[in-house]
Amino acid sequence: MILVFKHFFYKNYVGLSLWPFIILKENALMADEVLINHERIHLKQQQELLILPFYLLYVSEWLFRTVLYLDSYRAYQNISFEREAYANEKDMQYLSNRKTFGFLHYLTR
Repeated sequence: MILVFKHFFYKNYVGLSLWPFIILKENALMADEVLINHERIHLKQQQELLILPFYLLYVSEWLFRTVLYLDSYRAYQNISFEREAYANEKDMQYLSNRKTFGFLHYLTR
């Protein structure tokens, strides 16, 4: 289910997945297939990790990488969940072919 909340986002962020919702900054973004696919990849990650562990791992990895890089945005870009989603967001067949726990491939890269 896709929801729109204009005042929910920080700076340049335009989409967010909070199981079972995709939340967008504006209505026009519903037509952005790449963004929607990116967020659907996150929903799949959340589902396979039983939701709460996903959020705990996501925040833990972001904190670890923030200390590692001393840059919170660079840390965000290098979270394994984000790396998987960005690397495959243009492949509309990715979720059909994705291996379980596909984000692990991006954990140490």
